[in-house]
Amino acid sequence: VQLQASGGGLVQAGGSLRLSCEASGRTFINYYMGWFRQAPGAEREFVAGISQSGDRTRYADSVKGRATISRDNAKNTVTLQMNSMKSEDTAVYYCAAGRIFGLINAIQSSDSRYNYWGQGTLVTVSS
Repeated sequence: VQLQASGGGLVQAGGSLRLSCEASGRTFINYYMGWFRQAPGAEREFVAGISQSGDRTRYADSVKGRATISRDNAKNTVTLQMNSMKSEDTAVYYCAAGRIFGLINAIQSSDSRYNYWGQGTLVTVSS
């Protein structure tokens, strides 16, 4: 699976941003998807995940209530809508795809459970 993330940029604190990730190369619906981020000097952390069908989602506590992950299996895309952004949201955001054979409608929050990664898109929140 090849993943191409887009939508990063500079946003003011309190503002919103929508990140998109387009997948190609494999059957998209077979993969659970996730968004991770890595701030300068920090480890990569889970932000949000969505199951193959899209009916299950999971969020990190740090973004719960401010983020919405969704997917369009017809268009092979997954998006992350972030609202009420804070300076601590500043990071490089990565989309990722994973698959565990025999496990359906899964969500994974550990980066070790993801097989494919996009190139990352930088989000900077100014205060």
